[in-house]
Amino acid sequence: MDLEGKVAIVTGAGSGIGSGVATAFARAGMSVAVADIRRDALDGVVAAIEAEGAKALPLQVDVSDLASVQAAADAVERRFGKLHVAVNNAGVAMHGVPVEQLESADWDWVIGVNVYGVLHGMKVFLPRIRAHGEGGHLVNTASIGGFQVRPGWNTGAYSMTKYAVVAISEALEQDLEGSGIGVSVLCPAAVRTNLDQSASARPDRFGGAFERPQNHFLRDLVKDGLTPEQVGERVLLAIRQREFYVFTHSAPRQWIDERHARLMQAFDRAEQWERSRQA
Repeated sequence: MDLEGKVAIVTGAGSGIGSGVATAFARAGMSVAVADIRRDALDGVVAAIEAEGAKALPLQVDVSDLASVQAAADAVERRFGKLHVAVNNAGVAMHGVPVEQLESADWDWVIGVNVYGVLHGMKVFLPRIRAHGEGGHLVNTASIGGFQVRPGWNTGAYSMTKYAVVAISEALEQDLEGSGIGVSVLCPAAVRTNLDQSASARPDRFGGAFERPQNHFLRDLVKDGLTPEQVGERVLLAIRQREFYVFTHSAPRQWIDERHARLMQAFDRAEQWERSRQA
């Protein structure tokens, strides 16, 4: 896919993976709308994009709010005319707490951002990409946690939302077959981000900002991870090559193999049970 002169929007672009993707797009010659719930977090990203000679549009957006996402799409079209690539990347952490201990506000927030944030982006951005007939691409950010739940990490709520992102992305790829619009689901492992601090920007309707100490182990987990810029280049390559599953690390293959083996063992038991019924 030729990205020179095209227009992209990246949510959760104020830091981490979103900022790396936005900068990679700028280097590819794209104009980039950068969206984040924290408007002030976008200043450095805008400066980096403009340093590449590209155009940037900063937008304060709460992806859990459909009206906010719609307003962002309107702003992109007013500024740039068309939208070609949408990266539904905004996400929040929900680590370190057993699922039975989570409050209703925690569930509402993590589902509101990690699931509805992607759904809102698909609902709002896709028709605008389809309308101009020039083709395009959607990238939904899931996680390696969208394929397995690590014992001892207490990531059940987070992984649940990322499983959902993988599933809806698989469905969207099927729906868009032959349309000229590609779909990728980004499933990173350790990346040097500040995901552990995401609760500091939790909206009031979900209980307001707070500090979640249980997330602090993420800092050690990701300190030797990829840089956001490296992930941005990985996403750029995936769009150009029309990759669907986009992994950033090969090491988690073992985790997925182990889960797959457990599933196959369950099918073996089902087969044995079927034979016993026929005997």
